[in-house]
Amino acid sequence: MRTPAHLLWIYRAYVLIFFLYLVAPLVAAGAFAFNDSLFPALPWQGFTLDWFFSPTEPKLGLFHDERLLRGLGNSVYIGLIVAALSVVAGTCNAFLFVHKEFPFKAVLYILMVVPLVIPGVILGISILVFASMIANFADEQLGLFLTWLRPGIPLVVLGQFSFMTTITTLVIAARLQKFDVSVEEAAYNLGASGVRVLRTITLPYLSPALFSAFVVAFLVSFENFNTTLMLVGSDAPLTVTMYDRMVKVGSTPVLNAVSVVLMLGSGFLALLSVLVQRERSAA
Repeated sequence: MRTPAHLLWIYRAYVLIFFLYLVAPLVAAGAFAFNDSLFPALPWQGFTLDWFFSPTEPKLGLFHDERLLRGLGNSVYIGLIVAALSVVAGTCNAFLFVHKEFPFKAVLYILMVVPLVIPGVILGISILVFASMIANFADEQLGLFLTWLRPGIPLVVLGQFSFMTTITTLVIAARLQKFDVSVEEAAYNLGASGVRVLRTITLPYLSPALFSAFVVAFLVSFENFNTTLMLVGSDAPLTVTMYDRMVKVGSTPVLNAVSVVLMLGSGFLALLSVLVQRERSAA
């Protein structure tokens, strides 16, 4: 049946409005990074790259702002560690929940998913209180100084890892459910060891999901604010650094320049993840 013309136009208008709603704020935020003005607001004062490359005030550019660059480095460092740990733990969880049967499996699965529905602030406060209790007990009763349980990068990693593992588990488990177990059984019948089957059959099959899970975990870790704010110490990641700049100085176009870099980087990683999955599916 042919779709009525007026319904087709309504559908096209809806799609157009929807994508404009998504893209317009990003375009507006990015445009002000190139505005030759001290404030990210109209009227347009002219095109400039000072907010990226200027070495002097008052238009100190992103690539010369030591505090923003340090925050960027901290975010990359935290994101890589969290993503790596989450992929390893998520892979183990995926095998456990997909291929194994054990008591209270459904209950444990629900408990694994719970961190995703807990507000980030609550999760961060809970982790901070729990870690502080352990650190205080170890200090007072055992004479141990567990600095990694105090606010700082190690605690941020632990806090993000607590819910990032759920995300990677779901991504990897979704692909593992489509795996034909008979391929592994055939390899075992031909004399292959469990390690060799895992290395040559199972992990190569899971590689697109592993890469996608790593990218997703890295991006979520990089942009996380609520949980991180509760656990951060002196070495703040980029999101907390930008928030602190907004509170103390106010909005400046250099923050728009940071947004442009983050949008380009996130888009590149997302595109790379899609290409890796498509190439693997085609193979």
